Amino acid sequence: MTKPLMLAGCLLAALPAYAEDAPTLTVYAPEYFTSDWGPGPKIEAGFEATCACDLRFVAGDVLPRILLEGEDTDADVVIGLNTDLSARARATGLFAPHRQDLSRLTLPIAWEDDIFLPFDWSELAFVYDRTRLSHPPASFADLLDAPEDAYKIAIQDPRASTSGLALLLWMKHLYGEDAGEAWAKLSPKVLTVTQDWSASYGLFTAGEADMVLSFTTSPAYHLIAEEDDTKAAAIFPEGHYLYFELAAQLKSAKHPDLAQAFMDYILSDDFQSMIATANWSYPVIEKPGFLPAGFAALPRAETAFFYPEAEAEALRGPAVEEWRANFGK
Repeated sequence: MTKPLMLAGCLLAALPAYAEDAPTLTVYAPEYFTSDWGPGPKIEAGFEATCACDLRFVAGDVLPRILLEGEDTDADVVIGLNTDLSARARATGLFAPHRQDLSRLTLPIAWEDDIFLPFDWSELAFVYDRTRLSHPPASFADLLDAPEDAYKIAIQDPRASTSGLALLLWMKHLYGEDAGEAWAKLSPKVLTVTQDWSASYGLFTAGEADMVLSFTTSPAYHLIAEEDDTKAAAIFPEGHYLYFELAAQLKSAKHPDLAQAFMDYILSDDFQSMIATANWSYPVIEKPGFLPAGFAALPRAETAFFYPEAEAEALRGPAVEEWRANFGK
């Protein structure tokens, strides 16, 4: 009896050493990305099937952590940045070229950035429930000019949330120097400001808010996953702000070959084909079968725009101050 037990113990002791032979690729990502309902678990399984490695997501606020850690960061790759923050990320000098063929992208704009690689996109929108709101705003002007008690809207704090910051830039693009006045009209209709998108959307799905700041693609989740067609995005003729999510690899990556392989994987058919129903967004490469039928039912914005990163960064501070003036924080 003793010998088999000793042998089993030896084998068990040897297993961790064997597991350690597989290199670990560390990817910093937002919390939504790594959650059970986010795209992280599927991406982890898909990449590990190709890399003979362990993909480890570290969840949290990606850019603040990178700014704090600098060259000492443990990250090999970051994912979940967006174009409104990429100027600050680029200024660190911490990132390496992604080495991808950008001619394959099927985006609504030309993409020429050799550092930050988009992996999905959508348009910002206010999403509502048809059963609770029979007369949604037909335009941004309608939204602003409606009576103060017309809507209860959940939005995100632009100082903590990339979607919240995108709303500021959307407002700035439409109203320019009059953006402060536009905020004064909108603020009485804002039920609450949350730290992140998940909290806002949770209030909306719980019925506490009539509308939520989200994306034109958000109703696809309800339509496809829940067979619920009551959620819709209000499409405004003034246009919608484009939102691109980005990934980048670190110059200091401990496993540069694996980091490069992950950047290659982002534009693979495997990765791009899972985006629509893993992150409920448009893939950056569209091919037959990449978009489920439910996406065809989504209304598309006729006009869309965004600020290049330098303009977005220049506008960020003044736009946040305009927002704070109306929300007293």
